[in-house]
Amino acid sequence: MNHRTLLLIVSIAFWLFPPVAADARSVDGVDAGRVREIAAMLPEKPTGLGRPIADRAAWESPAVSAATKGVVAEAEKLLGEPMPEMTDEMYLDYSRTGDRERCQKVMFDRRGRLGTFALAECVENKGRFVPAFVETLREIAKEKTWIYPAHDASNRNFKGEVIDVDLASVAVGWTLATADWVMGDKLPADARNLIREQTQRRLFVPFKDMIEGRRQANWWIVGHNNWNAVCLAGVTGSALALIDSREERAFCVAAAEKYSRHFLDGIPADGYCTEGVGYWNYGFGNYILLAETLLQATDGKVDLLKGEHVRQIAIYGLRIEIVPGISPGFADCAVNAQPGSHLLDYIARRWELALPPGHDRPTSWAKAPLYSVMTYLFPNRVSGKPAPRVAALPERTWFDKGGVLIGRPGKHEDCRIAVAMKGGHNAEEHNHNDVGSYLAVVNGKAVLVDAGAEVYTRRTFSEHRYDSKVINSFGHPVPIVAGKLQKPGREARGDVLRTNFTDAEDLLVLDVRSAYDVPELEKLQRTFVYARAGGGSLTIKDEVVFKSPQTFGTALITFGQWKQTGPGRLRVQDGEEAVDVAITAQGGEISIKAEEIHENLIAKRTPTRIGINLARPIEKGSITVVVTPAGK
Repeated sequence: MNHRTLLLIVSIAFWLFPPVAADARSVDGVDAGRVREIAAMLPEKPTGLGRPIADRAAWESPAVSAATKGVVAEAEKLLGEPMPEMTDEMYLDYSRTGDRERCQKVMFDRRGRLGTFALAECVENKGRFVPAFVETLREIAKEKTWIYPAHDASNRNFKGEVIDVDLASVAVGWTLATADWVMGDKLPADARNLIREQTQRRLFVPFKDMIEGRRQANWWIVGHNNWNAVCLAGVTGSALALIDSREERAFCVAAAEKYSRHFLDGIPADGYCTEGVGYWNYGFGNYILLAETLLQATDGKVDLLKGEHVRQIAIYGLRIEIVPGISPGFADCAVNAQPGSHLLDYIARRWELALPPGHDRPTSWAKAPLYSVMTYLFPNRVSGKPAPRVAALPERTWFDKGGVLIGRPGKHEDCRIAVAMKGGHNAEEHNHNDVGSYLAVVNGKAVLVDAGAEVYTRRTFSEHRYDSKVINSFGHPVPIVAGKLQKPGREARGDVLRTNFTDAEDLLVLDVRSAYDVPELEKLQRTFVYARAGGGSLTIKDEVVFKSPQTFGTALITFGQWKQTGPGRLRVQDGEEAVDVAITAQGGEISIKAEEIHENLIAKRTPTRIGINLARPIEKGSITVVVTPAGK
């Protein structure tokens, strides 16, 4: 994962809540007896991830040299570039304009220098990157807050009124703690003291005060999404590498052990991550980093990876792919998001799983966060296991709790289409109003899509969130009923009425009536049939019944081009791949109207909504769409 990718993930890692107080009744401290038990497991001195720079045999091994190829050249390039300037005006940009990208980019570029210089020094071991690391450290220590502006909407952290702990601050702290551990006495004593002073003030003191009730707790401590895992991992990993007191380190471990359960509680038993693949990489990836850190620190005695629930979450990254390299862009997920290869490699070794093609050769770690490098690059609790085998994706993945079905060709070699279909509800983490959404992938190309996440602004997490045409249901391939889009909320859901899965075809029937605030609506049933015979096909049938005549229509979403090829027939093409679409209706004639959706998408492409509407209001009727791969 490179710096730009991590910036993207962090920039889309803010949900509906800024880092404010949690329910104080939920944050009730940690058990003193458990702290004593954990203290007895920990080493006498703080120990971080990876290997110290003095261990030249480890750093100069062929595997490490290959994985860190290019990092010295990257650090040399940074030596010739000035430190990006961080100004008050830039930080306040978000509170004044709602733009979160400009300041975050500068903050991330500044902090990325820390890991690059530290890793390059460990690789080269000549001392020439140490001054640049120290200079960067001193500049970052001058920042009024390490919190991202979008997480400090009231500017209280900027004004010095409070010190909260967020995704950004824990990443800085863990990077500094890891750098201190690996470089050790290569760093000047005053620089090492500065690292300890800064992490105490910005991480450890507020964290302990929150856990012990001396101040209101940030919401993520008992939150159910990626923030919980990321922040607990960052604070605890930093503490294990920096804090001299074994009891203080044990306190952080006990807190992480206790409160990380809230992250797991936010994911159903089938492991489906409603936040999408990008957030699974980020949130569960940090949960894995936390678990591995505790395994190493306690010699395997504290294991957060036990249990079937964790295993199901772990294999989500393998199960969610429609085909290798393509996962559904449901909710706030980038359309090009893929499960991280190093994370999958770790998971495959831990749970002795076979990986699908394309995920069996991890890429370089040269641009990864320093603590991730140290976790995966050097021997860890699972590294002694054999490398995972390679196996084809199964013909189907059914997330029965999440209501998501992935259909693949399986043994049907002539089948050229794979699909993803979604039920769920409209109050999921990073929710879009998308009950009934789907994708169709032909020969490895998503032709009919869910357009995925937009670039976040202040609007994205405000009362105007659903003004966005890619977050509300207009930008999804779902019905418009009596002129109304889907409503938000848990009561707006796709109830599973029936499933039937065979080698030849998969059937999923959803009742989606509750997703629409239409009193006249008596029935709205969406039936998916994915057939593998021949080239394969996907059929989507919407059946509707009203108390009185109402308008009704559905849609296709694509990033490609489309044309009408005959009555009720379309061809939709993106690049070299295309699908033919046959449309039939009962209850009236259909009309087709396309509209480009102009929102600022992470995909940096403009989707088109191809509206398929009944020409007149009806009391009862249906629209059936049959999608097949276009003939070559």
